[in-house]
Amino acid sequence: MNKYNLYHGNCLDILKTLQDNSIDSIVTDPPYGLSFMGKTWDYDVPSVDIWIECLRVLKPGGHLLAFAGTRTQHRMAINIEDAGFEIRDMIAWVYGTGFPKSHNLQGAWQGWGTALKPAMEPITVARKPLIGTVAKNVLAHGTGALNIDGCRVGTEGGTYYVPTGDKGDVGQFGGGIKDGAVADAGTGRWPANIIHDGSDEVLGVFPSAPGQQGDLLSHDKSRQSPNGIFGAMGPAKDHKRREEQDKSAARFFYCAKASKADRDEGLEDFQKEVGVFFQTGNGASGKPSSIEQSRGPCAPRANNHPTVKPTDLMRYLCRLVTPPNGTVLDPFMGSGSTGKAAMLEGFNFIGIEREAEYIEIAKARINWTLLC
Repeated sequence: MNKYNLYHGNCLDILKTLQDNSIDSIVTDPPYGLSFMGKTWDYDVPSVDIWIECLRVLKPGGHLLAFAGTRTQHRMAINIEDAGFEIRDMIAWVYGTGFPKSHNLQGAWQGWGTALKPAMEPITVARKPLIGTVAKNVLAHGTGALNIDGCRVGTEGGTYYVPTGDKGDVGQFGGGIKDGAVADAGTGRWPANIIHDGSDEVLGVFPSAPGQQGDLLSHDKSRQSPNGIFGAMGPAKDHKRREEQDKSAARFFYCAKASKADRDEGLEDFQKEVGVFFQTGNGASGKPSSIEQSRGPCAPRANNHPTVKPTDLMRYLCRLVTPPNGTVLDPFMGSGSTGKAAMLEGFNFIGIEREAEYIEIAKARINWTLLC
């Protein structure tokens, strides 16, 4: 049975108590350095010293996924790199909801403002340096590679179970895959560095684009990619059906922002609070815009953390970078979304949180997963 440990305190102090090379992955939503809603914990991005400790506790080849704000992503990535990590990529989580925190001018300059509408959050993808080759590192430590088959994307944006062995198993990195998915190795699309929320606003910018990724398992060998960079896609036996499903938006995993139900699962005995909750994103000032003021207070919520990430998104990210039975660390746990996701995926979890008000919320949300 998977286990979890939660620590209350400064993450730099607590990280120093963890053993070298003991963590399989780090998936975290750290402070963005935007002073969001006037919260003192968001005054700056994490320091190089914190990321150095994260590097130390990770196994060789272990991955770090760290959310950031678009305005301070560069500072986040530089600190991570300066700590000794290799920056491997950046995942963009794109969404339709969000309000521009703009000062709109009047008079002769009416129609001009000071901010764009927030529509994405970057996720830095970093890796602790390998020992030897990727293959040797994976064999020795179970880390260093991404769970591609466990995160392949279906035509509707969900993740598919893609067997890779003769007996239908999913190989070394097949843990935590959703039940009920198709068992056709040519169905799932290679996971991309874009994740979207499936909203009409986001889908509207994706044109219909059949054929952008070739049929790499087609019997017509001339149509195959010479290097297979998109992975196995399967033959297009029904061309009309393939065109209907082959929309650009369906190539990417999608996940909406956290719902009230998602936030409050496991918190039935907690007092619900009514307040104005703000959308995260670029330029968040901590002050409601005129649009937000007109919306009034949100529905009462037991989880009062202002930047809760959706469980489905965190499950996907944990599954992408964590080997079976591995341990996920979140040094900036907040209300426990990473821990909830890690437990649902069958991983162990270690969470660290400085703010006392969120510890009990995180514990209750994670305990809820043990009843599922």
